[in-house]
Amino acid sequence: MTASGPVAPAEGHVTRPVDRWRHGQAIHEDDQIAEEMPVAMVYNGSTFAVMMATPHDLDDFALGFSLSEGLISEPAQLLQVESRALLEGIELAMRVTDNAAGAHLERERERLLPGRSGCGICGTRELEDAIRHGHPVGDGPSISRDALETALTQLQARQPMNAATGAVHAAAWADRNGSIVLVREDVGRHNALDKLIGAMCRSGIDPQDGMAVVTSRASYEMVTKATSAGITVLVAISAPTALAIELARSAGITLVGFARPGSHNVYTHPQRLLPLTLEPS
Repeated sequence: MTASGPVAPAEGHVTRPVDRWRHGQAIHEDDQIAEEMPVAMVYNGSTFAVMMATPHDLDDFALGFSLSEGLISEPAQLLQVESRALLEGIELAMRVTDNAAGAHLERERERLLPGRSGCGICGTRELEDAIRHGHPVGDGPSISRDALETALTQLQARQPMNAATGAVHAAAWADRNGSIVLVREDVGRHNALDKLIGAMCRSGIDPQDGMAVVTSRASYEMVTKATSAGITVLVAISAPTALAIELARSAGITLVGFARPGSHNVYTHPQRLLPLTLEPS
């Protein structure tokens, strides 16, 4: 895969003036604001969707989105990504191989609505397209609860965009010891996970040898994307949905929710987290 075209801003945020009111007094200063703009996902000249996203790590976004949406089945099918800055936003013009699903888009597969930053399946035309059941994931690693704690602690210091703006989600990959290897940020939680999946593929990371940690709720779409990438352990700092739990159970994913330092809930396949017995109260 090759990339070309204008380079998106590296920071993912911009400076804007703000009046801060504190104890009856106004303080006029500059503030760091997260960027959000339309990003058109175009495959061999046909637009599949327009996502509201942070214009950062767009090569990773292009690859991860293409994989998680089933538009390519392997990274090698994505031949080229060109980022084009337009007046209305950014166009990610992708060229895929003829045997990739993205090369044969039909009107029925195109999304009717833009994918907003908080939406994973916005604009899907048919109900059967909204609920996608992936293939079961592999055995995966054994993860100690100490490693989970380590990942949560390290992630707090690995979110520069959120530290500057307070407005973006993060998706991180930690190895089985809990060390954070990759982090990607975006205003949309689905976009952050897509970017992480793309970065993992580009870095040659084995999804069977660690865990994904997301700073959001574990919705159905997040579990679907994890399944498509072969991720076996998904840790979310917020709550899962009932559909996410059912999908994780059927796909063989260990789903952890409400993950905080010192506490977490395991909803499916707890055998991967060690020790298996509860600590005495």
